[in-house]
This record gives sequence, C-alpha cells and structure tokens, in this order.
Amino acid sequence: MAKVVRLQQQGGPEVLQFQDVEIQAPGPGEAHVKIEAIGLNRSEAMYRAGRYPVPVTLPCLIGYEAAGTILRLGDGVEGFAVGDKVSIVPKFQLGTYGVWGEEAIVPAHALLPAPPGLSMAEAASIWMQYMTAMAIIEVAEVGIGDAALIRAASSSVGIAAIQLANWAGATSIACTRTSAKADALKALGAAHVVATEEEDLVERTMEITGGKGARCAFDPVGGPYVFTLASSLEARGILFIYGGLSETETPYAHWPCAMKGASMRGWVASEIWNHPERYKKYQDVIYRGLAEGHLKPVISRAFPLAEIAEANRYLESNQQVGKVVVTV
Repeated sequence: MAKVVRLQQQGGPEVLQFQDVEIQAPGPGEAHVKIEAIGLNRSEAMYRAGRYPVPVTLPCLIGYEAAGTILRLGDGVEGFAVGDKVSIVPKFQLGTYGVWGEEAIVPAHALLPAPPGLSMAEAASIWMQYMTAMAIIEVAEVGIGDAALIRAASSSVGIAAIQLANWAGATSIACTRTSAKADALKALGAAHVVATEEEDLVERTMEITGGKGARCAFDPVGGPYVFTLASSLEARGILFIYGGLSETETPYAHWPCAMKGASMRGWVASEIWNHPERYKKYQDVIYRGLAEGHLKPVISRAFPLAEIAEANRYLESNQQVGKVVVTV
C-alpha cells in the first residue's frame, strides 16, 4: 500500500487528503516510480482550486513533477531499468496521472535520467522551470547586448530565466512587486531589479538599456500590466505571456506593440517537449548548463509529504524565492 493524494473536490489546500492505495502494475509504456521528491507548480494549485483551463473529472490524482527510483517497468519501455534514478517531467495532462504520493504510475515518455550531482529534491525541480524559461533562448534568442525583463522573478521559472539570460550574455532585469526581495534576487544573479509598484518600469528599462528597450519580457501574470511591459520593449521585441496569475483578462497591447513592430504571444513548455527534436536539443542544453554550473536549481523551502497542504499554502503566499518542494 502507498499513500497518495486523490483530489475528491476542488478548493483550497485543505481539500488535499491522503488515501492508502494498492499501486497496480504499470501498463504498456508506463513506469512505477518510488517518489522521493515533488516539485510544486502554480498550475497544480490553480487546478486544485478549479481555476485552471483544462477539464477536471473528480476524483483524480494530482501532481506532475517529481523525482524518484524506478520500481517496475511496463511492456515496451526502453532506455530505463529498475533502480534508475529519474526525473518526472510534466509531459502529461493534470489529473490523468499524479505524483503527489509515495509511489506513482507515470508514462515512460515523461521520464528523464536524474541529472548527476543533484539531490533528488533538485532533480524534482528543474524541468518545468528551465523548459518554460527556455522561451527567451529558443524564440527570443537573447544574447550579448540584449536585455530580458523577467516578471515574478522570484518564482522558480523567474530564477531559471535569470540564469539562462546570464548564461547567454544578456542583461537580466528582474521585476518584482516591491523591493523586499531585491537583495535576494541580486544575490541569485539578477543584473538589475525593478520594484514595479515602487518604480516606473519603462523609465528604468530605458535607463538600463541606454534607451533601446528590452529584447523580451517574460510574464506569468498577464492582466493590464502588459501595456507597461510592451512599452518597455525594443523595436521588434517579444512579450511572452506564459501564465494567468492575475486571473483577469489580458488585453492585447496593440499600440505599444504596433509602434515598435513588437509581438505579444503565449508560451507554455510543451511548445518544446511536444516536438522531439526540440525536446532533445534543450534537454542537452539543460544537462550541460547544470554540469557546467550555469544553471542551478534554487529551493526556497522543502516540506515533508505529510505537510503537502501547508506546502501549497506557502506556494500561494508569494513568500518564496525559488522552488517549493515536498520530500517523501
């Protein structure tokens, strides 16, 4: 028997309840994994609360990023063996499988070898953040002489974007609501920090870039502030919207984009991992970045599995700088 979280109803963290279940044998193309660490994501919190744009059929399992050890393999699974340490990448729809528990069945296509030299908590916290932040490299192609605006910069994806921008030789501009996290973000490598509720972002960006503007803006929040972000771009810059944390309508910033020939587009990490050649390419980039020290997962706080509800509360409190993980 294994303890797992099965979502019976939607709501706040208090709805998360454990059940003791017998884990069945993995089917064809599946793996049975002993979960050792879980990486929490905002999308899971929104799914749990009923505010995520995918269908939900209750009851269901929940959670899609973790690390652990393979216990059993289903028919047709190649490239892995029982006993392998693996990361579980969120390459499946929320609710179809679930990793919040002591053991889980997952599709083998969602497995990658755990990167050497990382703890299991770190191995559970890398793939969503770096594959998401890779937009600034794969699409915007930031490099020497460019600037990248990174909103919600203290999140795990925000920190990943700072690291990728720095590795590429670009200037990372971390955007955070107040100056409370400024020192922490500078310590984590942000070249500049702008407190958007205390400073004029457009003015500061133009000051930092010598009037040129930012090559891209990377935003998980959306809402009306996109007009400010778009106004901070350089000619033909790109505004990425990769989330909807504002939970308000996100308008198209027509005039700021039109006047600069800039673009505003959506982004999710599956734009990479749903395409095998691109997925393999950026796996290699991330493994290399981790090995050479350009990329380093930052864990804000780790909770034991029994406190997964409290871990969710902490995630949604916006106190964290980095990834919130649960250890099993």
